[in-house]
Amino acid sequence: MATIFSSPPPPPIFSSSSSSTTTTTTTTTISKPYLSFKHQQPLATTLTAAAAIATILTASPPSLAAESSPYNIYYGTAASAANYGGYGGNSNKKDSAEYIYEVPEGWKERLISKVEKGTNGTDSEFYNPKKKTEREYLTFLSGFRQLAPKDAVLNNLALSDVNLQDIISNADNVSTEEVKDEKGQVYYVYEIDGVAFHSLISVTCANNKLYAHFVNAPTPEWNRDKDVLTHVHKSFKTIV
Repeated sequence: MATIFSSPPPPPIFSSSSSSTTTTTTTTTISKPYLSFKHQQPLATTLTAAAAIATILTASPPSLAAESSPYNIYYGTAASAANYGGYGGNSNKKDSAEYIYEVPEGWKERLISKVEKGTNGTDSEFYNPKKKTEREYLTFLSGFRQLAPKDAVLNNLALSDVNLQDIISNADNVSTEEVKDEKGQVYYVYEIDGVAFHSLISVTCANNKLYAHFVNAPTPEWNRDKDVLTHVHKSFKTIV
C-alpha cells in the first residue's frame, strides 16, 4: 500500500514552455492594429482619386463642332467690275458678303480678272488641284428682280458660258427643279448628266441680281466624288 503513494506527482497542466508560446501568440494578436494601419491609404491620395473619378463622371463629351471640317466657307461680295479690287486681305469680306458656299478642303482659288468679271459676270471660282476640271464657281448678273421661266434662265446662262453650252449639247439628260429655302426664297436647280461631264447648277434672284452657282466635274470624278460635290452644291445660298 505505501508503494502506491510514493510515485511522483503528475506534471503541472501549464509548463513554462507552454506559457512562452501563449505569450508569443498574444503578442502577434496585439500587433494587428499596427499592420492594419500600415496598409491604410493616406487621406490626400484618397481625395485625389475621388476628385479624378468625379471629373470623369461629370466631364462633357467632346463637341462635334470642335472637330475640323472638311469644308471651308467662302463669302462672296458680287462686286461689279468697276469696284473689283482682287482677292485676299479683305477683312470686311464677310461683313459685305452677298452669298456663301462651301469649298472642299485643299481646293485652290482661281483669281478672276476684271475683264472676265465684266464679260460673263464670274465672281469666284475654286478647283481641285488634282483635277482642275473639277471645279465650282459663281456668276452674277445685275438688274434681275425675279427669275424668268426655268428653260429661259438655263438658255441665257449658256449664252455667256461656252463650257456650259458644250455640257448641255452633249448631255444625256437635263433635269430641272424649283425649291424654296426656309425663308421662302426660290431656287432653280439644274442637273446635267452627260457621258463626259456632270453639272449641278443653282440659280436664284436677290438684291436685284441673278446668282448662278455651278459645280462641274468630268464623269469619272463625279462618280468618285459625288457626295462631296453634291454637298458643296447644296451649300450655296444668298445673304439677303
